[in-house]
Amino acid sequence: MYNENMKIKARESQNVEYKSSWNDKYLEWICGFANAQGAVMYFGVNDDHEVIGLKNVDKLMEDIPNKVINYMGIVVDVNLHELDGLEYIEVVIEPSNVPISYRGKYYYRSGSTMQEMNGPALQNFVIKKMGRSWDDVPNDRATINDIDRNAIDYFLKKGIEAERISEDEKESSTEDVLKSLHLMNADGSLKNAALLLFGKDPLNFFTSVQFKIGRFGTDEADLILQDVIEGNIIQMADRVVQTLKNKYLALPVHFEGMQRREKLEIPESALREILYNAIAHKDYTGPAIQMHVYNDHVEIWNYGNLPDGYTEEKLYSKHASQPRNRNIADTMFKAGFIDTWGRGYKKIKEGFDSVGIPMPTVENADGGVRVSFHRGFDVVSGKPFFDKFLVPERESGQTVVNVLSERQRLIIKSIIGSVVENDRVNDTVNDRVSERVNDRVNAISLARHFGVSESTIRRDLAYLQKCGIIKRVGSDKTGHWVIVTQEADGDM
Repeated sequence: MYNENMKIKARESQNVEYKSSWNDKYLEWICGFANAQGAVMYFGVNDDHEVIGLKNVDKLMEDIPNKVINYMGIVVDVNLHELDGLEYIEVVIEPSNVPISYRGKYYYRSGSTMQEMNGPALQNFVIKKMGRSWDDVPNDRATINDIDRNAIDYFLKKGIEAERISEDEKESSTEDVLKSLHLMNADGSLKNAALLLFGKDPLNFFTSVQFKIGRFGTDEADLILQDVIEGNIIQMADRVVQTLKNKYLALPVHFEGMQRREKLEIPESALREILYNAIAHKDYTGPAIQMHVYNDHVEIWNYGNLPDGYTEEKLYSKHASQPRNRNIADTMFKAGFIDTWGRGYKKIKEGFDSVGIPMPTVENADGGVRVSFHRGFDVVSGKPFFDKFLVPERESGQTVVNVLSERQRLIIKSIIGSVVENDRVNDTVNDRVSERVNDRVNAISLARHFGVSESTIRRDLAYLQKCGIIKRVGSDKTGHWVIVTQEADGDM
């Protein structure tokens, strides 16, 4: 029968466990708690916190501490208590500052589950327990010849512009820069971070230094086109943004006086903050960063969960910065890309608020972090999702929206057969396409006009057809392209 007087008052702890009896299986739990945040375990107490008593208490008081120290090499505080004639045992487990194993296996208590660690998870755990991060580990295969000086110069330029690096360091040697960033040890060995940030070809050392971008239709099975961005991560965000501008995201057009202005549909500063977060905090022992671009929203996923206890709500409020890769984060800070005060998501929210787009959502998903956000424009219809994107044209008062890449818009102009007048195109390209083109344009003639490969033009045509803007009439050899949407007519 329930008796309130039989309940114990547990010791305050982040983790408290109640067990009706003792079993040697609980040595794994003690190992897991020691590797995590510690805990207090009560034996002879049920789930309702009622004392039900233990048998063989004297033997357990001797066996538990002896088994813990013999198998794990740690000391736990084992206390005997009594309530109304019933005895129970309290075991206090302090968190360890070194990795603890039990019978050669490593356990970790996460949430309500006990996990056995192995492979990359165990490697990262051991490195973290030693006060280091994975990017801090020396790479025995690398030499200074694997570092790209152009990437070093790019970093110095950005850092000087951000006033986080002195102008005097502009001509510093590659070795001096790496040493000042603590990316090169005294013996000349390079850390993993040096190769990720500045390597000529980081894929020679790590298999997942990639940023994959995919344009999808209605769902993930409907892949329209894709790109894979490779190379060092200090310049990766620039390459990703340029690819997004060329192929994936809209550029609303407006005029300020006589000046034509184009502004990315997603606030670029906020977008870059999201990209820098994904690149800096990725677990590089896992798969590549993935970006899914849909008609109405975008998802960016990077491997590696948020720090324990971090939620979307916490990220958008004041919080301490806990970088996964300390050397990478420090270098990106000095380049002016991120700060060290946990303000990144605050900046993201401010950027999205400025154009009326709901702030991105952040969640742990599939072993990593997924950031999802709305787009400003529907890429097919060209219609804005949010009123703040309605930018009047200087004369007609109509909204002008660029939803395609520069070349794709010019291809449509060529199919329409109108005179191309576009001040974004350089004189050479203008000379090639500023003439009437008949309705029988094909991939060969367009490739010649734009000075690109035929396969590139075919990808553009396939994308325009997928978006429902053009269609092929007749056979591949004798047919021709025609425009099938009103959005493609007029200003693009």
